[in-house]
Amino acid sequence: MITERIIALWEQAVAIWISGGWGMIALAVNGLVLFSMGIHVLLKLRRKGHQSVSEKTWRRWIDHSGDRRGPVGELLDFVTGANSLKQSAVFFEELRATEIRPFERDLRVMKVCVSSAPLLGLLGTVTGMLATFGALASGSGGEKTMGLVAGGISEALVTTETGLILALPGLFFQYQLSRRLERYKAFLTQLETLCTQRLYKTMPKPASHAVEKRTPRQDRVLRRPDKTPVIRHQTPHTQELAA
Repeated sequence: MITERIIALWEQAVAIWISGGWGMIALAVNGLVLFSMGIHVLLKLRRKGHQSVSEKTWRRWIDHSGDRRGPVGELLDFVTGANSLKQSAVFFEELRATEIRPFERDLRVMKVCVSSAPLLGLLGTVTGMLATFGALASGSGGEKTMGLVAGGISEALVTTETGLILALPGLFFQYQLSRRLERYKAFLTQLETLCTQRLYKTMPKPASHAVEKRTPRQDRVLRRPDKTPVIRHQTPHTQELAA
């Protein structure tokens, strides 16, 4: 009984799909790229493991390398091997280039697919209306003409509906993945801050320079042309030059 219902639904779906015309092929490719890319990004973000490890745990792993486990532990092994602040900045920049930018590229592809789905549906609507008007212009008003008109209207409506069905869930899916990526970026930023602070504390401090002692200044009385006394401050070095 259930199998028969599934077969009936499948046949009905195929019939509706075929009635949408050639625009349904473009929508099918668009939806396949959109959701396959989204699932790929979702699985890759889950494999990073930053949400499965508590903040207290990975903070402790920064100072205790022997306790590190999983993807987060491998990440810490990579970024904590720097010997200077400049090298640490290079490590994190390389990490962002290899970890963040592929996600951003895939999300841009998803955004293009979401934006193009309604446009493809609109294109199918236009072709369906053209087919409808062509049937009205060339037909004689019989059943054949009405069949062509109904086919054109069906193509126009089905493609529009399919484009919206793909765009709406794809938009929310892309938004959720963007939020997950932002949380991963925040994790890397916090990790960089803590690793930089730890490295700064362990680096040897430069020796402080001795403060040179200055000789007390001596006052010298000068006179302007109007014989008004002027007091200037003079050091022993300036006294020798004056002599």
